[in-house]
Amino acid sequence: MLRQYELVERVLAYDPEADEAMLNRAYVYTVQKHGSQKRASGDPYFSHPVEVAGLMTELKLDQETIITALLHDTVEDTLATTEEIDKLFGPEVARLVDGVTKLSKIEAMSESERAAENLRKFLLAMSEDIRVLLVKLADRLHNMRTLHFIKSEEKRRRIARETMDIYAPLAERVGMYEYMREMQLLAFEQLEPEAYATITGRLAQIRSSEGGQVDAIALSIKQALAEAGLKVEVSGREKHPYSIWKKMAERHVSFEQITDIMAFRVLTDDIADCYQALGILHTHWQMIPGRFKDYISTPKSNGYRSLHTSLIFENSMRMEVQIRTHGMHELNEFGLAAHWAYKQGNKPDGQVGWLRDLIEIVDASHDAEELLEHTKLAIYQDRIFAFTPKGALHQLPKGSTPVDLAYSVHSDLGNFAVGAKINGRHMPLRTPLNNGDVVEIIKSKSASPQLSWLGFVVTGKARAAIRRAVRAKERAEVAAIGRKLFEQIAERLPSKIGKKAVKDAVKRLGLSSEEELMAQIGTAKLEDRAVMEALVPGSTAGLPEPEDWSKQEHVISIRGLTAGMAFHLAQCCHPVPGDRIVGLRHPGKGVEVHAIDCLTLASGVDSDWLDLSWGERSAGAVGRLRLVLYNRPGTLAEATGIFAGNRANIVQLAMTGRDELFGNYEVDLEVTDLAHLTRIVSALRASDAVAEAQRL
Repeated sequence: MLRQYELVERVLAYDPEADEAMLNRAYVYTVQKHGSQKRASGDPYFSHPVEVAGLMTELKLDQETIITALLHDTVEDTLATTEEIDKLFGPEVARLVDGVTKLSKIEAMSESERAAENLRKFLLAMSEDIRVLLVKLADRLHNMRTLHFIKSEEKRRRIARETMDIYAPLAERVGMYEYMREMQLLAFEQLEPEAYATITGRLAQIRSSEGGQVDAIALSIKQALAEAGLKVEVSGREKHPYSIWKKMAERHVSFEQITDIMAFRVLTDDIADCYQALGILHTHWQMIPGRFKDYISTPKSNGYRSLHTSLIFENSMRMEVQIRTHGMHELNEFGLAAHWAYKQGNKPDGQVGWLRDLIEIVDASHDAEELLEHTKLAIYQDRIFAFTPKGALHQLPKGSTPVDLAYSVHSDLGNFAVGAKINGRHMPLRTPLNNGDVVEIIKSKSASPQLSWLGFVVTGKARAAIRRAVRAKERAEVAAIGRKLFEQIAERLPSKIGKKAVKDAVKRLGLSSEEELMAQIGTAKLEDRAVMEALVPGSTAGLPEPEDWSKQEHVISIRGLTAGMAFHLAQCCHPVPGDRIVGLRHPGKGVEVHAIDCLTLASGVDSDWLDLSWGERSAGAVGRLRLVLYNRPGTLAEATGIFAGNRANIVQLAMTGRDELFGNYEVDLEVTDLAHLTRIVSALRASDAVAEAQRL
């Protein structure tokens, strides 16, 4: 553990103008407050904040950050208050300490909810000042270093999993690769102890048997570059155990099959030397195609800059080489922390754009699971680069689609997207993007996000925005159905009611707005009798039981509503415009629309039925047909030709059975209405290729 004078000396070594008295005061304050508290290792508790502060001095951070590191646990674990810290050390330190302080334990919450709530507060705090994150990462790193002292295996694994899922990716996103690698290694040891022991053992064997090999290769690289007049530093190391294990898992290969266990780093004086060194290395040794990455011209979102290439050395040995300047190396290893060094008075700027996306996700998330899911998506770092038509560069996770790019540019662009051009060609919105694609988003003011998009988007920001838009639309449409039902409920009352009665009813039912009341009626969460009683107290006293009530008097039109939102077209009978339809209301869900002759209705309850009609402009639904075709060449082509001739789009076609004479098929067709579907069935029955055609 660092002694008081050692910590102060460390800070003064890089910042002679630091307030020595305040640093001493903070050290004494944390020792006094934590008093006789002990850690699992048996060490006094104050050793932890002191070590965290020591980690901050290694990054040469300003004195406010050092003091925050010393005090970060005092509010949570001692009698200290934020007000007291504000008085003693100033408002900035108090704000930073409050940001780092974890949310108090909420016993009623589940583990995931508690984690999500901690994360929510943490993200909001660090969006105001990135130093909150730097202290938190150092706090987590020191906790991981002492994790083995915790006796409970379950607790160790939980902390390790949280570190692997949240904190290591966050460290990567701010470019603190040293922290990330150590966190991953320590978490890996707890989560996969057997794999950890095997891989570290194999690496130790390689080190002992081929100890001089790394140094020999590093020397060969340095000589090749020196002969060309380049002054460089070359260092070599084995790959990180966790990255080896990850590669083994992803590629389903054994340790012996991993060919690029060794990695080398070349440090140059300037950028021109980087590219020159790259050319020399590619001339001396064969490069492996597809393994070259230029992060100097297109840096990662965390500011990381370097050239990466893989070469085939002697004896077919593969090795990875990273080429960068000395300045890049410092920024790459410590990332945004380097921007916060004491001598740089200005805060980091564009490096934390991704952080704003995280805050948007916090605002849009509906519950704990959603927040954790979206945040994990947002902080993982496997990236591609795509361009807008104007040349703006956007970094996205691998597998991203034009929809992800649209939401990355602006939420409104994503909401109004209807199509995309990739490299000048019209492509589906679900098309995965590749590095260097130029993407133009085609938009329409009348468009809105589709629920189906959730099946292919990969960014947390896009998923959160789509879910928010879909929920808002669904709520509005359910409320529209509820309003029509409300009018019918109001007609049963003995006297007419005004707006005041509706407002009073909302209050009596404990709801927030009139729209919420209509949504509750639309989803059958409120019974008709309860609504009547809320509108006019005592009005239901003389009413018969619900099963004896008169049936619905007015037909409800489903015009203007979106299938899958407020109502669902039943999959058992596939109703299309023109069919006589009824609806079944299920509590908490939208209305399920059935054809009047659907057998499912036999199991329904009369009072749950709604008499529905198609709106005047209703057009388009999916009808299902069963076909029996003669088993000979060309019959299926003839049937699909009939669909094409009648301008019906095939959604799905499946063979359900086959014998020597016949083939059985089920076809889902997009048709405009019942007349359209009937014409198609008639044309099929008239064809020599079709033995039987009927609607399901």
